[in-house]
Amino acid sequence: MAVLRDHPNVKLTKEMSEMPFAAVVLAAGMGTRMNSRIPKVLHPLAGQPVIRHLLATLDGLAPAAGVVVVGPDMEAVAEAVAPWRTVTQTQRLGTGDAVKAARDALEGFGGTVLILYGDSPLVSADIVQRMLAARQGEQAVVVLGFRPQDTAAYGRLIVAADGSLEAIVEFKEADEAQREITLCNSGFMAVDGQWLFTLLDKIGNDNAKGEYYLTDLVALARGEGLTCGFVEGAEAELLGIDSRADLAAAEQLVQQGLRDRAMAGGATLIDPGTVWFSHDTQLGRDVVVHPNVVFGPGVTIADDVEIKAFSHLEGTTVASGAAVGPFVRLRPGAQIGPRSKVGNFVEIKNAVLGDGVKAGHLSYLGDGDIGAGTNIGAGTIFCNYDGYDKARTTIGEGAFIGSNSALVAPVTIGDGAIVGAGSTVTGDVPANALALGRGRQVVKEGRATVFRAGKKPKE
Repeated sequence: MAVLRDHPNVKLTKEMSEMPFAAVVLAAGMGTRMNSRIPKVLHPLAGQPVIRHLLATLDGLAPAAGVVVVGPDMEAVAEAVAPWRTVTQTQRLGTGDAVKAARDALEGFGGTVLILYGDSPLVSADIVQRMLAARQGEQAVVVLGFRPQDTAAYGRLIVAADGSLEAIVEFKEADEAQREITLCNSGFMAVDGQWLFTLLDKIGNDNAKGEYYLTDLVALARGEGLTCGFVEGAEAELLGIDSRADLAAAEQLVQQGLRDRAMAGGATLIDPGTVWFSHDTQLGRDVVVHPNVVFGPGVTIADDVEIKAFSHLEGTTVASGAAVGPFVRLRPGAQIGPRSKVGNFVEIKNAVLGDGVKAGHLSYLGDGDIGAGTNIGAGTIFCNYDGYDKARTTIGEGAFIGSNSALVAPVTIGDGAIVGAGSTVTGDVPANALALGRGRQVVKEGRATVFRAGKKPKE
């Protein structure tokens, strides 16, 4: 029987695409090589936990049921994967034992059950669909194989003369001829739900680790007279994250994909390799991003925006025609209005800038609302925190805030008002008024000469 492979001519039929499937995601491992108190599937990748990347891919395929298998005391993982259901593998006795933990969650389900790993975030929807397509034939078990550059200690897929999958042989148990096989086991499987737990219950633990290995499913299925098959995936999308080095490698792959997507969508990245995205960054058309820009989670950039070098944006929206940077930090809640200009060393947090606002230099604007056409002078500070509570600063349209001013919230500056440079403003300023909140200048003629004379060394 011919096996479905990862070829362009293997396509899902409408009937296949509508066949129900369930997904079991194994995430009970702590990842000791990460040397971390954080479970490995919770380490951030492009701004979200590793496991969320895989779950997002599966969500896009609309599984009929889904369950994440976690270990004891992994409440943080359960919270991170919600609303996916979680079950607990009480003892870490191998991958076969882990899948058994999902028995109650899948009770009565007879469709295809996908078994995947939460620390392998790069698997594409395409390869998942190909696994499902292969399983809809006569094959009770479909294994995802790949051909790594370094076959290392991977298990080998043994293919029969008819193209079906005959066995999975672990590297340690493989003979020399089997070790020459380049087709390796990724660990991902698609299994007939009517047979899954029957076969799992037959897995033994007569091995050096005393564990129940999921790879035994193939031999057990063949022993029942069932057919097994495989599809092939690309090595890059099957990267498992077991170490910090793996995490860095995955980040590079994800970032390159996000950069490619941004440029294909009409954005210009002057030096793509220096721009870092989050999984949810949205860039409009004709956006220009200069080198060394970092987009944290929750950033939406409209059309015709320029983001200059060394800027950091997170939880921010920037409207069409605005210019940001260089050296700007936009924190969560910052909303930059159309045609606004935010320049060197300006930090904005939880503040709304209207149409055409200018904040060119060296300012902190936190918890505020700034009306259209207002100019914020260099060194302006919104004093938004009194040590206990935060309050807002409201500035009307067409106002002018002079350089080196401190606006002590809560305070309102009216439309068209002017705040003189160097002022500390603690009360509201009416529209079109001039506010001066600084000490009176005193000039004493000749005192500079006297001062310097007093500083001369004594002979």
